[in-house]
Amino acid sequence: MKATRNPFLIALLIGMQIGLTACSKDNSNTSKQSQHSAEDAHADENAASQPNRVSVSPAVRKNLGITFVQVERRRIQSTLRVPGSFEYEPSARREYRAAVPGRIEIMVNQFDRVEPGDVLFTVDSSEWRRLQQSVTQIDSEINRLTVQLETYGPLFEAHETHEESLQHSVEVWQERLAQLESVREAGGGRNEQLTLARASLASARSELTSVHENHALLRGEQKKTSADIEAARSQFEFLIGSASVVTSIPPEELLSITQGQQANRPLWATINKIEVRTVEPGVVETFGTTSGSWANEETAVLTVVQPDRLRFRGSGLQSDLGVLTAGLPASIVPPVPTSSGRAVPLNESMHGSLTLGLSAQPNERTIDLFVTPDELLPWAKPGVSAQIEIVTSENASPELSIPLAAVQRDGLTPVIFRRSPDNPNETIRMEADLGMDDGRWVELLSGVREGDEIVLDGAFQLMLATSGSIQKGGHFHADGTFHEGED
Repeated sequence: MKATRNPFLIALLIGMQIGLTACSKDNSNTSKQSQHSAEDAHADENAASQPNRVSVSPAVRKNLGITFVQVERRRIQSTLRVPGSFEYEPSARREYRAAVPGRIEIMVNQFDRVEPGDVLFTVDSSEWRRLQQSVTQIDSEINRLTVQLETYGPLFEAHETHEESLQHSVEVWQERLAQLESVREAGGGRNEQLTLARASLASARSELTSVHENHALLRGEQKKTSADIEAARSQFEFLIGSASVVTSIPPEELLSITQGQQANRPLWATINKIEVRTVEPGVVETFGTTSGSWANEETAVLTVVQPDRLRFRGSGLQSDLGVLTAGLPASIVPPVPTSSGRAVPLNESMHGSLTLGLSAQPNERTIDLFVTPDELLPWAKPGVSAQIEIVTSENASPELSIPLAAVQRDGLTPVIFRRSPDNPNETIRMEADLGMDDGRWVELLSGVREGDEIVLDGAFQLMLATSGSIQKGGHFHADGTFHEGED
């Protein structure tokens, strides 16, 4: 069980250092008391001479956890404070899914930091193999049509040679027929020769016409083959594009020829399992499935988040809309400290510009306010509560201010402890002349200067030690009298 400090015992210990007189003790008890160092003795002497001064030697400061905060100038009257918490920006998260159904094998652990190109998980998919089969078939069809198209060149050359031969034969028979007709007109010649010449010419012309038709058909088949190749190539490019989407590998890389055991083969033909790789740097946040499970396109296998992409969401009052405008300078500060201490120092704040939400909440009468810090501090984590400080007017004059937690109440009197300028091991109890406060900082109207140090942690114990209205701890004697201090 955690030990707690008795405030009256603490007050007693400090009171002993400022010169409170305890009851006399026997010689044996007196010999057991520890001796003050020279520094502490000097501080106790000065504190005893001035009742409003309290000795806070290094040992006391360490034991009580006393800390100091400097008086600074702040625009308290024009500062608006809004509660809220940190959250990830919408673009800070990236979900990685399986592009095709298959068996998942996760290659990373939760909270691992990953860089672009790192393998997150693999997918063993039958859909991918069917896609590979389709690409293979189209690739083979393109090769077959390409070979077929290459055969048309020699065919055209043979047709042209045959055509030239038939054309020459037609010309020869035309000349022979003309000669025979001339002989016949002269009264000579034989009819059988003339008839044979006419038949041979007709046959040559018919064969030449048939060659022309075959040439035209061959030309048409060549164009059809070319068109089939273009269609097959378009389908091949489409399938390679689909493969690129599935594998997240650029098409030109998928078409590159691999080296090693599977040399002279394109990359797409050598992929057995799809590797899903990181696109942006980040940290593995959550898993949507486990290794060995079956996932489809709707399964978010894992999520990678960028921890440095944070923003602060505050909840402002709609009644403050008159002074809230986009672009106002804003600071994100730790929560108001409590008497039990705080995890983050008061001066660790982050700065940015205010952004107003697009809509408000009618039931709560609030509106969302956003601040993206220019630089993140280590304590900024998603879900961490904090506050936005918004200075609504830069024209307001700054006032001397201290944290409200440094002010203690002795009855109805506000009390602060100022570190002595001439002795860092002493504090001066002062009645605080307070002005306005914003719930976190309070204005001091007099008694301090900018740069003075005021006790923050440990101020309550000092107040108990110097209070005139709180009874100190003590003891009763056998005669019924009460004495302060230990027996």
